[in-house]
Amino acid sequence: MSNSLIPVILAGGKGERFWPLSRKHRPKQFLSLDGSGKSLLQATADRLLPLAGGWDKLWVVTSSQLASGVQAQLPDLPAANILAEPEGRDTAPAVAWTTLEIAQRYGKEAIVGFFPADPWIDEEQSFQQTLQAATELAAKEQAIVTLGVKPSYPSTGYGYIEQGEQAGFVNGVLAYRVNRFTEKPDRQTAESFISTGQFSWNSGMFIFKAGVVLQELNTYAPEMMALLEAQGAAAYSQLAKISIDYALMEKTKLAYVLPVDFGWDDLGDWNAIERLLKTDGANVEVANHVCLDTTGSLLYADDEQEVIVTIGLEDVVVVRDRNVTLIVKKDRTQEIKQVLKMLQDNPKFTDLL
Repeated sequence: MSNSLIPVILAGGKGERFWPLSRKHRPKQFLSLDGSGKSLLQATADRLLPLAGGWDKLWVVTSSQLASGVQAQLPDLPAANILAEPEGRDTAPAVAWTTLEIAQRYGKEAIVGFFPADPWIDEEQSFQQTLQAATELAAKEQAIVTLGVKPSYPSTGYGYIEQGEQAGFVNGVLAYRVNRFTEKPDRQTAESFISTGQFSWNSGMFIFKAGVVLQELNTYAPEMMALLEAQGAAAYSQLAKISIDYALMEKTKLAYVLPVDFGWDDLGDWNAIERLLKTDGANVEVANHVCLDTTGSLLYADDEQEVIVTIGLEDVVVVRDRNVTLIVKKDRTQEIKQVLKMLQDNPKFTDLL
């Protein structure tokens, strides 16, 4: 087996914090949010194709409800390379099941990378150089390699990775052992992390030999692995919901981090669109917007024929999509999930999801 990478795109997310634009059958990864005309999923596939060497080595794991949408978005992707989870169980089962399937097809020496479907990434040449370094490190070491993004502000919405001892240069990139992972700290802790210069944001990207991760998962998540090895996807109803960070990365002694500084944003909620598209204007407008004394706001309309009119607003997000208008203070966009729960509990509004 050569040291080529088999990239896997994690595309089962719901993108709820981008509601109402992101909905059940058209989640965030199917949307174009940067004005390029490409969906986030298509942009991610385009970034990874040169590393995969072609569509036959690119995989996607998604939900059964979204599998046909993935095929429509990526028509050149072989249907056999789309794994459809029968129900969502977070990222640990997705990584474990897909790695088992890839090991069965290509062997345990296969080098596998997992990548979220929906981040924004700039400087693709730097991204691909870093991935080549991660692939080389995973090929020669018992290593689970993750990419750590250089923090640009003390985010409380990202996980953090503390780098430990240096592990040397790989393909021009300096690698470190991982000391610890920390999930979503408070602002004071995030500020202290950044001040040390030893912490990176957890990008959610992982590269490893299939056999290495299967061995580690058998050590740290034996019940999940026993079910998946015996039943495959049929085991999902018996699996606990758990992320790969909690199930493995916080426990393994084989974690390495490659700190990177290419442009990256996980596009977690509507405020990310402001970071992505911010201009010198008073507002970020992806809509026909007429305003009087409105500043610091994001205005978004899916239909270019519609017009949003505002008077005297500040620091708000206004989104118009089909039969829903969302108006929310920018510092409360994380609470959109609570509203969706309210809609879900009311039969009158379930068609809005």
